[in-house]
Amino acid sequence: MNKTKQAYDLGFKYEKEYYGCSQCVLLAIQDTFNLENETVFKSASGLAAGIGLLGSVCGALTGGVMALSLKYGRDLQAFKAGDPEGKRLKAYEKARKLYKRFEDEYGSVICKDIQKKIFGRSFNLNDPQDFKEFEEAGAHVDKCPGVVGRAAQWIAEIILEDNEK
Repeated sequence: MNKTKQAYDLGFKYEKEYYGCSQCVLLAIQDTFNLENETVFKSASGLAAGIGLLGSVCGALTGGVMALSLKYGRDLQAFKAGDPEGKRLKAYEKARKLYKRFEDEYGSVICKDIQKKIFGRSFNLNDPQDFKEFEEAGAHVDKCPGVVGRAAQWIAEIILEDNEK
């Protein structure tokens, strides 16, 4: 199976089964590219649905930036050495590419705006009734899994593009 399809399928599956868009996209990339890191995975927990379910920056995007940073970012040693290889600059470049894909596809990187685009309205996911309506509208049937799957696919494409250079 090619890596972009694998990333999409894993992202879709994880979001459908386990929820937590930020962790789901991150794990899809970790599994696809053998980048497992439990601490990084755990650190994505609070980013879901626009940070703490508040509808801010999309969790699939923030988890995706974490995945790209795990692959391309500077480590602590480079950080303390002043980043002589410019690793943070490469991570910034990859993050911008992913950000742009979200803007191009959804017209925004904000979870509430993406919800409006795919559901026709946004939801307050911290309100039990609104969360129930969110789920009844297909949130974890195909809507959010689709966003996570596409994000994982885009990240895989970004990584593979780089590998081809």
